[in-house]
Amino acid sequence: MHGPERTRLVVLFGGQSAEHDISRVTARHVLTAADPDRYDLVAIGITRDGAWVKCSIDVSTFGDAVEISGETVDPFSVLTPDSVVFPLLHGPMGEDGTLQGLLEIAGVPFIGSAVLGSSMSMDKIIAKQVAEAEGFAQTNWRGLHANELTGPRSEVALDELGDSLKYPIFVKPANMGSSIGVSKVTTRAELRAAVDNALRFDEWIVFEEGVVAREIEVAVLGHTLTPRASVPGEIVPGADFYDYEDKYVAGLAQLHIPAPLSEAETEQVRELACRVFRAYRAEGLARVDFFFESPGRGWLLNEINTIPGFTPISMYPQMWQASGLPYRALIDELVGLAIERRATVVRYRDA
Repeated sequence: MHGPERTRLVVLFGGQSAEHDISRVTARHVLTAADPDRYDLVAIGITRDGAWVKCSIDVSTFGDAVEISGETVDPFSVLTPDSVVFPLLHGPMGEDGTLQGLLEIAGVPFIGSAVLGSSMSMDKIIAKQVAEAEGFAQTNWRGLHANELTGPRSEVALDELGDSLKYPIFVKPANMGSSIGVSKVTTRAELRAAVDNALRFDEWIVFEEGVVAREIEVAVLGHTLTPRASVPGEIVPGADFYDYEDKYVAGLAQLHIPAPLSEAETEQVRELACRVFRAYRAEGLARVDFFFESPGRGWLLNEINTIPGFTPISMYPQMWQASGLPYRALIDELVGLAIERRATVVRYRDA
């Protein structure tokens, strides 16, 4: 028997990006873990063409991922002010501020960053420009538009990239996650093919110098001005780099939580992760990824993810588990933060 004080928790998943399937897997875990005595759960799957579908929350029917099937609904009939929304949509149309804008208009509390923090963090070129302005060390990089990467002048641009960044070079769509569309290239011939692949996913492409460095991540939780950091974790890729196959299919990467760092290094990266969280106006949760080049330049900011992977085996929940906050309690804390944040927004709006 459920009590009357349950919070209506709307779990949003699926979406129109290339990360649709990953989102459905995440939703399965959140719906299974969320406390049914605390929450009145509603599962809303967004199809690849943008329709909102009310899905079953019967966990006994779930396989590895929640299937998007059921009654099509009007988004504004779902986004009621007495709800809290947990967006689990990765990539464009989910993590980039577009969905967050809809949630803001609907006046509903939601977990995670608002429009500005989401959009700044999602676009890798803008994120790197913010890092430069804030003085965060990072790898050398360039950002180019599709118009500069197609046509006769594009070959000159690619020659210049090879000269300025040196090989190996990472080629990435500016607005995508889960390493989709990302390539590591070591020759000029590979560079052309990698650009053509990345342009399938975005019109803006970022190019980064390859570095020999450790990959260290930190989970951050809290409000923009009062975040706290988990113990750091380290990823040792099983492939040439931590690509989509290594993350979700082969599973060959080694995850070390906590990361084998000195006490001083651990405190440095945790403090730096909180600084990054504040600088990008993140809210609720984010995973901040670094390269640790030692000897060399030390801590280099790789990126901030405002909707990090959230299955129980993802780095973000695992780092909090190792910090003393288990998966179900982490969901509870995120819901509480969303409600607090909405109260602050309303207070300033109505002032």
